[in-house]
Amino acid sequence: SFQPTTLSRSPQPISFSSSSRLPLLSIKTEHPISFQNRAPKLCQENQAQMGCYCKEEEEMRESLSSSPRKSPKMMLIKGPIIIGAGPSGLAASACLKKQGIPSLILERADCIASLWARRTYDRLKLHLPKQFCELPLMGFPENFPKYPSKQQFISYMEAYATHFNLSPKFNQEVKSAEFDEESGAWRVKTGEFEYVSKWVIVATGENAEPLIPEIQGIEKFQGKLVHTSLYKSGAEFRNQRVLVVGCGNSGMEVCLDLCRFNAHPHMVVRNSVHVLPREMFGLSTFGVAMALLKWFPLRLVDKFLLLVANLILGNTDRLGLRRPKTGPIELKNATGKTPVLDVGALSLIKSGKIKVMEGVKEITRKGAKFLDGQEKEFDSIILATGYKSNVPFWLKNCEFFSDDGMPKTPFPNGWKGGKGLYAVGFTRRGILGTASDAIKVAKDIADGQWRRTSS
Repeated sequence: SFQPTTLSRSPQPISFSSSSRLPLLSIKTEHPISFQNRAPKLCQENQAQMGCYCKEEEEMRESLSSSPRKSPKMMLIKGPIIIGAGPSGLAASACLKKQGIPSLILERADCIASLWARRTYDRLKLHLPKQFCELPLMGFPENFPKYPSKQQFISYMEAYATHFNLSPKFNQEVKSAEFDEESGAWRVKTGEFEYVSKWVIVATGENAEPLIPEIQGIEKFQGKLVHTSLYKSGAEFRNQRVLVVGCGNSGMEVCLDLCRFNAHPHMVVRNSVHVLPREMFGLSTFGVAMALLKWFPLRLVDKFLLLVANLILGNTDRLGLRRPKTGPIELKNATGKTPVLDVGALSLIKSGKIKVMEGVKEITRKGAKFLDGQEKEFDSIILATGYKSNVPFWLKNCEFFSDDGMPKTPFPNGWKGGKGLYAVGFTRRGILGTASDAIKVAKDIADGQWRRTSS
């Protein structure tokens, strides 16, 4: 877990958790299970309910029992092990359950969707309409607004878990996951247990850990220094001069929130950025783009979006928000960089309440020096610099993921690795991508080894 000792003056360490969750196991895992004592019984208890692969299970058991790496608290899991209990893990588990396949969700926090529950600001709402943010097999309640709030989205995920009877094992931070060639199984170790299965689904997501930029002098700053993962409300920064590093959706919305409390935000724009209206012609910009892409080439759709954006928002280059040369959808597909959907910050930039700064050259004891030669003092600095995957820290000897923790295989085929390894929620395409992954993974497992061994 990330300890923000160098970033926050808060005395409380913050533990960040994965994002995944899973269905109720028919194997009782609340207490340590001795692998040698319980293994023969597992097959008898669950054969009718789960479709047990008895012969292969016996071979796996024998191989593991003779292994010098055997753990005293080893558990053989009949279905896939899902790592993470956020939207990705929940979706994967529900889709597996629909196929009649049990699974075990391991979650390092003590709740589902800990990113949403613990690491998001209070005013957060979905930037896309709810129909584009639904998990598979169950939509949002009809009485939810078009853009559900943070708490409404959390309640939706809790209802989803209840509906599909998903019961993750909490406080189980995965220390390592590695394929064992001898047994043909994945060995997933937490601090207390070792879980063994033929399948592992990585559902920790793209946003598992805060991304902290390297900025010269950042350790010298004497004011409050936090990442947006620790930001809750502008109330903590009332009347302060605040430097916000980053101009994505989070950076823009944090600046907007700060203005509500009479703070004076200065937003650092390090690179070019696409800013689009959240809606055009009374429809969501995302929905318009999705509809147009069914009929027109991507680059033509990009040109249309930029034309309408300029009509509604004006020329953002004049505000210090330079547009990339590549269109918003093409850029998103190529790099994963999401366009900013304006929810009100742009008007405050135009009015001067939010100041746009070119880039930070150096952080000083009392503020920052900028690339254009200016130097300003600040009471606080907020890093709106995004998140990163943590997969490389615990997934061992695996060629499927790259060093940045993302699948090497590009979308739409980055959901399947080899030897029973899968990934859900790494598409850089939000919940829609997560839902697509979860459905494909469940079907692939059902049509593959699970069906062959249970027939």
